[in-house]
Amino acid sequence: MPFDKTVVVPLDPDATFDLVTRPDRLRRWQTVAARVDLQAGGEYRWTVVPGHSAAGTFREVVPGKRVVFGWGWEGDDELPPGSSTVTVTLTPTAGGTEVRLVHDGLNAEQAARHAEGWNHYLDRLVAAAQTSDAGPDDWAAAPDPLDELSSAEATLAVVQRVLRGVTAEDMPRQTPCTEFTVSQLADHLAGSITALGGAAGATFDDDPGKPVEARIADLAQPALEAWRTRGLDGTVTLGPNNAPATVAAGILSIEFLIHAWDFAAATEGDVTVSEPLAEYVLALAHKIISPEGRKAVEFDDPVTAPHTSDAVTRLIAYSGRHPVPAA
Repeated sequence: MPFDKTVVVPLDPDATFDLVTRPDRLRRWQTVAARVDLQAGGEYRWTVVPGHSAAGTFREVVPGKRVVFGWGWEGDDELPPGSSTVTVTLTPTAGGTEVRLVHDGLNAEQAARHAEGWNHYLDRLVAAAQTSDAGPDDWAAAPDPLDELSSAEATLAVVQRVLRGVTAEDMPRQTPCTEFTVSQLADHLAGSITALGGAAGATFDDDPGKPVEARIADLAQPALEAWRTRGLDGTVTLGPNNAPATVAAGILSIEFLIHAWDFAAATEGDVTVSEPLAEYVLALAHKIISPEGRKAVEFDDPVTAPHTSDAVTRLIAYSGRHPVPAA
């Protein structure tokens, strides 16, 4: 039972094709993270919302006109990766490009679920084409259930949104971390991602010359994919020490959310994070950041915050920063 819907976006076919295939464009409306090998036979993996990653193989790629790919979900026995087919056809029309999306190979129940999803994301596609970014995705804001990995994916979405607004002119600015400018903090976060992702078996190709959002996103995607493959059992090696896998994975959320706030404070940006997610990361911070660990990561002593403060404010205070609103 196919899903079939057409929308019109106010872009030419080539720009529209980029928006539906390139990882940096997909992050503006559909995905938290994306890996794409855009050629016939090439594989893709999209984390659409935290805890839910679609994957498959491209079957046909005609730039500016058409892309066909297998579709399914990691961990879904009823609709595994590549078991259905998505066809996106682009046709020039007055005012832009007609985008027709057909999803074949679904039973009635699957078609109903995917209709809800595609309607949501096709609306966001149009919004992204109109304004260059569809804004925070409510569906990605508060994963259920929350664990160390879904939290890491959700907080990655938060820091990526902040970094999307960071310009080359912002890089020399001082951050709330007195030892880091924006540029230096980006290097620090890149190092944290590679260390923590490497503990799960990820490999990286870091390019400090990329725009900062693309750099962090392109490092975080293989790190989180490696963690999804490895899982949270047992211990991993971090530097000279062994640590529970849950602790190593949990640090990712703390790094992403605290540094999202740092980047926003330095650049007059905005941090958009749901209260359940922030509460979860605050609980991780209390569990993981011991007095000894605080010294190791150069956090100052906790700052007092009113108990009525929101969870992000309390998290920032617990990290030793003075929680002035970022925007």
